[in-house]
Amino acid sequence: MSALGFELPAALEAREPPEARGIARDQVRLMVARRGDGSIVHTCFRELPRFLSGGDLLVINTSATLPAAVAARRTDGAGVRVHFATTAPHVPDQRWWVVELRTADGARPLGAVSRGERLMLAGGGELEIVAPYASGARLLLARAELGVTVTSYLARHGEPIRYGYVTGRWPLDAYQTAYAMVPGSAEMPSAGRPFTPELITRLTASGVLVAPITLHAGVSSPERHEPPYPERYEVPESTARLANAVRGWGGRVIAVGTTVVRALETVATHDAVVRAGSGWTGLVVTPARGVAVVDGLITGWHEPEASHFQMLEAVGGSELIERSYSAALEHGYLWHEFGDSQLIV
Repeated sequence: MSALGFELPAALEAREPPEARGIARDQVRLMVARRGDGSIVHTCFRELPRFLSGGDLLVINTSATLPAAVAARRTDGAGVRVHFATTAPHVPDQRWWVVELRTADGARPLGAVSRGERLMLAGGGELEIVAPYASGARLLLARAELGVTVTSYLARHGEPIRYGYVTGRWPLDAYQTAYAMVPGSAEMPSAGRPFTPELITRLTASGVLVAPITLHAGVSSPERHEPPYPERYEVPESTARLANAVRGWGGRVIAVGTTVVRALETVATHDAVVRAGSGWTGLVVTPARGVAVVDGLITGWHEPEASHFQMLEAVGGSELIERSYSAALEHGYLWHEFGDSQLIV
C-alpha cells in the first residue's frame, strides 16, 4: 500500500494478552468496515453478532499452535533459537523441516549459516542445516535427528514463538484459539483468538453458521515485502458444500483470518464453486486476482509492508483499507496477535 507507508508506533503494539490487561478475549476492540457504503464503525468484538445475519457462514481455522521455538547451540557454542516453521513441502520424510534461526533471545533473525552446520538442540536433539529455503535468506531447509517425531519433541522441549514486543513468557494456551484442534501452526492463526465458546454459542443461536478448515500457518516474521510460503491445508467436503449452499441462498461467507481466505480461494473453481481439497498451497491473493468465494474477513492488524495487505485490498478494496488503517492509528487500535480486530464486509 504505497499510500499508507507508516511506522507502527510502539504504543500500539499489544505486549500482553487482553486477559492480562483485565479484559476478556472477546472484549478487544473491533472495527467494522463496510464495502457497501464505505462506513467504519468502532465497537467491541463481543458485539460481532450485530454485524452478521442468520444464514451467514463463518469459516474458522482449527489449526492449533505448536510450541515451535527451541533453544540450541552452534558448533562454536553460541546460543541460538530455532523456530520450526513447517514440515518440508511435498517431502514424505517428517525429519525434514523448514526452520528460521534467530538470536538466543529471539529478537532478530540470525546472519548467514553454513550448509552442513549442525546445531545441538535442547534435550539432546540435533539439527543439520541443509540449504536455504526457496532461494531466500531467512528460512532454511533442515533435517532433524531427534529420536521421535518433531511434534513429539516440540511438545516436550518447545515453547511458543514469542517476539520482542511481547512482555512476559505467556504459556502455550495464550497462543491457542478456543477451537484449536489439529496441531501444526508455528504461529497462532490469531484472527480467531477473540472468539470464546459463549460468543460462538450466541452466533449459532442467531442463525450464523460455522464450518472448519485447517491451514497450518508458518512463521510470519519479518513479513516485509516477503510473499507467503507454501502452507499445508485441508478443506473438508462438509465445509465446501455448506459454503456453496450459503452463497446459493444469498448468505455471506466470512473468513476468520487470512489463512482461511488462502485455503478457500485455493480450492475455489473459476466459476466460484468451493471444492473439498487438501495439500500445499502457494496461492498469493492480490487485488488483481481478487477473491472468488470470500465475501468478508475477520482479521487482525498487519504491518504496513506485510504481504497480507494485498489480500486485505482484494477483499475490501484499497480505498476502504487505507481509511481503516488511518482510523486504526487515529483511534489507538492495538496490533499483533494479542491486539484488536477488524471485520471487513
